Order: sequence, then structure tokens, then C-alpha cells
Amino acid sequence: MRRKPTLILFLFCILSFAKLSAALDTCRLTNTSYASGEEIRFKIFYNVIGLYVDAGSAVFSVENIQLNNRPVYHVKGLGFSNPSYDWIFKVRDRYESFIDTSTLKPQKFLRHVEEGGYRKDEAVIFNHTDKKAISTRGTYSIPDCIQDVLSSIYFARNIDFLKYQIGDKIPISMFLDDEVHSIYIRYLGKEVIKTKYGQFNAIKFKPMLIKGTIFQGGELMTVWVTDDANHLPLRIESPITVGTVKVDMMGYKNLKNPMLALISLN
Repeated sequence: MRRKPTLILFLFCILSFAKLSAALDTCRLTNTSYASGEEIRFKIFYNVIGLYVDAGSAVFSVENIQLNNRPVYHVKGLGFSNPSYDWIFKVRDRYESFIDTSTLKPQKFLRHVEEGGYRKDEAVIFNHTDKKAISTRGTYSIPDCIQDVLSSIYFARNIDFLKYQIGDKIPISMFLDDEVHSIYIRYLGKEVIKTKYGQFNAIKFKPMLIKGTIFQGGELMTVWVTDDANHLPLRIESPITVGTVKVDMMGYKNLKNPMLALISLN
């Protein structure tokens, strides 16, 4: 049986930012939200008996490089369990996406997963001219606006939420596990949120999740991002098969834009 998104993977697949008619517009975004050198750190908390414990961490980073003589953003996402819990369930995950700087379409995707006794390595090359994705297991047809599980996060950060009303849905096509998934995020408006890091003006939404071994399908997860030009992920909350997961942004550096959403630090 194929393995679906697990505890660490959800960090990489829930932020692909609401009208269905906006699909063509979201194919032609330009990057205004992140730059080379950006790094964001997260803490993952797990709650099963009414108390959140520090279960793990994740780090996202961006750098400009050349791939096949084309400028790309090399985006990395690293996820790892807290060493004190490694004896229960050790996680060491690494995701990489190489994103064309002009089209924001992924050119290459790499995935290395170590979760307990499970191991997986995956590589995908995207040929957007022929609309094909070539993975380690075969060649698959893809639509024009496809994203991988990591590039979707950075693509979505450039969506202009001022164009949408509460309840609108923004569609995203994502290639994961050799399948094209048509997902969306439902925009829920704006609010002030207090996290482990500080208090922020935030944008709130619910992504449609792909049903798997950890998460139920549907709109059970809630996400908050900064209400400024960075659209930096602040908090993620979701029920899982057993208990609840909460993820808080715990630090950042080298943002492309000033952090105008921050109200106060803890």
C-alpha cells in the first residue's frame, strides 16, 4: 500500500494557497514574497492528553542557483523529530524543489524520507513543454499549472488575498506520489493571532487535505500566515488520527519584505 502524507510531510503540503475562476490568474504569478537567503524555523507540538509536547522541528530555506543554465530558487525543507523522542519514532525528512524564477514552476523535486522504519527516496523532473513529470517510477501527464509539494508553498505565498472574499476557494494542482491532486484553500479572512513567537496580524484559511495515514481528508486543518507582503506561515493546527498537532513559526531571517504584521514579541 502506498504511504500518504505523515506528521512532517503535512508542513510541506498544506500551504498551497478563492474563486475557481481565478485558476488562470494563479498560473501567472511573480515572486514578491521571498528572496535568496530566507530561512524560517518551526516547532511542531503534539497533544494527545490535553498537553502539548515539543515533538519536532522544521526549517525552510531559499537560495538562488543555476539548474541546466537557468536561474532557479533552490528551496529546501528539513523536518526532524525531537532527539529525546527518537527512540519512539525517529524522523529525518528532506525535501528540495528547484523553481524557475520567472514562471514559479518547479523544474525538479527531490524527497528523502526517514520515518521510523520507513525509508523513501524520490526524484521528479518536470517537463512543462511536453506536460510530463518523470519520476523514479514512470512518466505521467501533468496540467500546465502543476506544483510539487514544496514549490506549492512558495507559489502560494505570492497570491494576492485582497482579490478574494471570505469563503472563496483558490485551486492548486499538485503532483505527489505520482498523482495529480486537485486541491484548494478556502479563504477565511483576517484576525490577530498570538503564537509562541509573538502576536501578529494574520490571514486565515483552511486547506483541503489529501486523506492519508495521519490526516483525514477535507477542511479540518487551519493555517495562519502574516498579513503583509511576506505571507510567512505563522501557525498550523490540525486534528490527526490520534491527538492534535500544532506548528508555530519560531524564527526567521533575511525576509524579502519588512515584517509589518508583527504586533509584539513574546
